[in-house]
Amino acid sequence: MGYIYALRKQTNMNKEIQGLNPQIVWKHFYALTQIPRPSGEEDASAEYVLKFAKDNGLEAFRDEVGNVIVKKAATSGMENRKGVVLQGHLDMVPQKNSDKVHDFSKDPIEAYIDGDWVTANGTTLGADNGMGVAAALAVLESKEIQHGPIEVLLTIDEETGMTGAFGLKAGLLSGDILMNLDSEDEGELYVGCAGGTNANVSFDYKEEPVGADSVGYRLEVKGLKGGHSGMEIILQRGNSNKLMFRFLYEVASLGVRISSVDGGSLRNAIPREAFGIVTVPYATADKLVGLVAGLTTIIKRELSATEPTLKIELSKTEMPASLIDEQTQISLTHAIVACPNGAIRMSDSMPGLVETSTNLAIVKSDNETKTISISCLMRSSVDSARAELGSRMDSVFSLAGAKVTLTGGYPGWKPNMESPILKTMLQVYNDKFGRIPEIKAIHAGLECGLFLEKYPELDMVSFGPTIRGAHSPDERISIETVDKFWKLLVEVLENIR
Repeated sequence: MGYIYALRKQTNMNKEIQGLNPQIVWKHFYALTQIPRPSGEEDASAEYVLKFAKDNGLEAFRDEVGNVIVKKAATSGMENRKGVVLQGHLDMVPQKNSDKVHDFSKDPIEAYIDGDWVTANGTTLGADNGMGVAAALAVLESKEIQHGPIEVLLTIDEETGMTGAFGLKAGLLSGDILMNLDSEDEGELYVGCAGGTNANVSFDYKEEPVGADSVGYRLEVKGLKGGHSGMEIILQRGNSNKLMFRFLYEVASLGVRISSVDGGSLRNAIPREAFGIVTVPYATADKLVGLVAGLTTIIKRELSATEPTLKIELSKTEMPASLIDEQTQISLTHAIVACPNGAIRMSDSMPGLVETSTNLAIVKSDNETKTISISCLMRSSVDSARAELGSRMDSVFSLAGAKVTLTGGYPGWKPNMESPILKTMLQVYNDKFGRIPEIKAIHAGLECGLFLEKYPELDMVSFGPTIRGAHSPDERISIETVDKFWKLLVEVLENIR
């Protein structure tokens, strides 16, 4: 009976979501939620697109790196219009609550309607960028939209390394305009984005035996909101890794020793949870419990506005087999406490926009390799500021004796306020909805800067429906704004000259 009920429930969700307007978009979006597609595992979603293209008589192929490109001829009488590239990415961020059983490599997303939003049950939804992909497929499928030549470019691995954008070759696309469908605020047009660099840090450690008169504890930091490390870094949310090591720094005088630590999972998501196994001498165990309780009260008060569901828990556990050596523990703790994190500088030219930031995303020990790996994602719309931040990160961790490499650097996208497609969209939006949309740059990393390196003549803009909680299990998409996003896309395609 339980299986039958679950099947009926899923079927009902399927019908409800696909019944939303515009149905031609939502049906593709729902189909994508049923295809596992974490970064690096996009083959199934790529096959879905290729089969769709074949069924609709469209030219389609995967390039050398795995991106999918689909081409559709202009409608009658529109052959001389400028060609448009509709661009999105196939992968999604795999994040779930710790109590949610879900395998992103195998399980479909449990999407459902929650009032004015579509969200998921305990996991990311994949609206970033499933809705952009769905809209592009809807354009390809439609027989009613009037448009010039259309190309759809769907990249792979955008969320973890922009592998598809890096690997895209010159000469595959012929369009004049690129419309990136990967923004998250309806009514805003984006004309610039930040560049990024990864800081990869590694501490080697030796195992030490556990003290004879010790108690084992599990320290948990959880209940944080997390979110997109570009879009939501300005919100000053708690970082579970910083909080974990703030505690470990404060209680070090009690003889607390670290056996293992596991915080965060993705470089571009603000870490929501961190877990540590520690030991403490029997003589100071009660003091540890009291000190943790006191620090928890202080930190919850500090973050009461941004993190109302923060939980910090200390519970007894089995004694670990070994400990991280004391000198490495000291160096690691001091380095993480000192590590820059969050919004570093605001933009001088665009008020309210973060210019430079960094996210202490992952801290994870491995008892097999005897290493502690740390990952940070640095972003900036100013290349020199990003380089300077990289030097700071290198300095902090190198002084602590760690190995540091800076990798995966990608350029920002410099705004062009004279962009013809921007002017067209401003006019169309005003005519359609009775107001001028805001023009913005985004602190998140879009692929547009990399496309310009291969196709320097492209005229580009980014837009999308309203998505909240991206890169976290709170991810949701506004139903009303999907309809507006679609109507704008259709109208703009029909008005491009």
